[in-house]
Amino acid sequence: MAIRLGDEAPDFRAQTTQGDISFHDWKGKGWAVLFSHPKDFTPVCTTELGAVAALKPEFDKRNTKVIGLSVDPLESHKKWEGDIKDVTGHQVNFPMIADADRKVADLYGMIHPNASDTFTVRSVFVVGPDNKVKLTLTYPASTGRNFQEILRVIDSLQLTAGYSVATPADWKDGEDVIVVPAVSDEDARAKFPKGFVAKKPYLRVTPQPNK
Repeated sequence: MAIRLGDEAPDFRAQTTQGDISFHDWKGKGWAVLFSHPKDFTPVCTTELGAVAALKPEFDKRNTKVIGLSVDPLESHKKWEGDIKDVTGHQVNFPMIADADRKVADLYGMIHPNASDTFTVRSVFVVGPDNKVKLTLTYPASTGRNFQEILRVIDSLQLTAGYSVATPADWKDGEDVIVVPAVSDEDARAKFPKGFVAKKPYLRVTPQPNK
């Protein structure tokens, strides 16, 4: 069964390049990004893992751990790290799961038989502090992911978890947000002392409340 938004992220034990982990224990009370790549020593994947390594300080600022996965064995992952640094200039600084038996890939539905019955697709799962799945993304093998977009979504998820707001199209941290329709105008005035602008009765815009 496919994992859907709001489902509990399945726990698992796995070997990684940074030691054996139990996913929920490793994640702790913070956020996590679990992402799969089709295969080690492949061009797009090499650029992706370098990009994640470069952005790790940004994930850290958001109390978010990152962990990669492919169905290759541990030794393959470790050897590949040298290539990733050579090509991208960034040392891999997060764990990569060795999932040769496909246990985790099957648990999370990362193998799509109509695309490949052997390799994982480019899946992304963002998991919240409550261990619930907050975001899922699936990319084909031919398309590298935009990890800046994943950071943007985490900013939105963390903001909207704490305030009665939603974020508009193309929103970035620091920009105006939308007051959710469930909040009355009277309550909105109390919740958002900076005020709001009603562009339509159902579309009220307010400055980001935690800035």
